[in-house]
Amino acid sequence: MPKLTDLLAQKASLEKEIAEAQRAERGAAIAQIKALMSEHGLTAADLTGRTSKARKSGGGGKVAAKYRNKATGEAWSGRGLQPRWLKAALATGKKLADFAV
Repeated sequence: MPKLTDLLAQKASLEKEIAEAQRAERGAAIAQIKALMSEHGLTAADLTGRTSKARKSGGGGKVAAKYRNKATGEAWSGRGLQPRWLKAALATGKKLADFAV
């Protein structure tokens, strides 16, 4: 029956071989992917699935504020529901144009 130290040495040796095989296979896969990308004229951005229109427009980032409360500095882009501060101000008789940036 093998000793524990012998088994642990075999385990370490196998783990080292496994890691080397994984590195080699990963490198081969990367090389294959790069070759295919070059062959078809693809870039990393093409792999994200975003359309060219989305890439040009920034893909839905933040929108600049269109309305700002000068007293508190709170802002609203004009999209979505009106914030409470704006609803309250409009209820007091102010106009939306008063807050335009």
